[in-house]
Amino acid sequence: MDVQKITGSLGADVRGVDLSRDVSDDMLAEIRAALLDNLVIAIRGQDITPAQQLAFARRWGEIHLHPYMEGMPDYPEILAVIKRPGDKKNFGGSWHTDQMFSPAPAMGTMLYAKEVPSAGGDTLFTNQYLAYESLSDTMRALASQLRTVCVGDNFKQSGGLSRKQRYEREMTEMKVKDPGDVQTTSVHPLVRTHPETGRKALYIGGHVQRFDGMTDEESQPLVDFFMKHSIRPEFTCRVRWQTGTLTFWDNRCTQHFAVNDYPGDSRVMHRITVCGDVPF
Repeated sequence: MDVQKITGSLGADVRGVDLSRDVSDDMLAEIRAALLDNLVIAIRGQDITPAQQLAFARRWGEIHLHPYMEGMPDYPEILAVIKRPGDKKNFGGSWHTDQMFSPAPAMGTMLYAKEVPSAGGDTLFTNQYLAYESLSDTMRALASQLRTVCVGDNFKQSGGLSRKQRYEREMTEMKVKDPGDVQTTSVHPLVRTHPETGRKALYIGGHVQRFDGMTDEESQPLVDFFMKHSIRPEFTCRVRWQTGTLTFWDNRCTQHFAVNDYPGDSRVMHRITVCGDVPF
């Protein structure tokens, strides 16, 4: 397995792995080490079926089902993320970390490129270890006392439309469902400790509405500061997609942003999220 860093902050291209075959325990350990070291890995040159992608994902844990979107008919654990030439908006087009509104947010996300634009459609990632570590001592102490209220159906940043309404309007090929009794509002620490590395990371993203125990007006200046700080250029990398790339990122210490810069073109991805634990 060959691992080449994308930037000094995070991200790596991985080659020499064939996910169409059974991955040995030793190879899986190498992939896990690459993920923990680099936070996001782009495993290049894959040709896999939905069943093979799902089998690989299950090696990492249980699969998280999206509360608002229906999965593929034969593979409900896989979300087909499709943007066609007529779609104005894209899926994931704001800085966020996946399923932050869940009581136990997703550990990781696997996105497999089935069809990519002729140019554009990259994904940006940011290192939240560095975001935390670069704060002043005083701000780190304050951040460690704060807890965020995270909402799945986020009205604040969507022009008054609910997440369900936006999906129905913008992503015509994705089937929208009612979350039912699934919990989609949760409170989490602003600073979380990674359960495998032991490192502390800033834990913030687009699902954050306010700080627990504060009003919106009291919260907003601090939310704005932490969001802007968390995506400073020196913390980021950019993954350029190719057909057959499977990118796997650690939601416990990253945010990501899907760039919508390919009007008149198509992008088709297969997405799986792996269940995680309760942030602490």
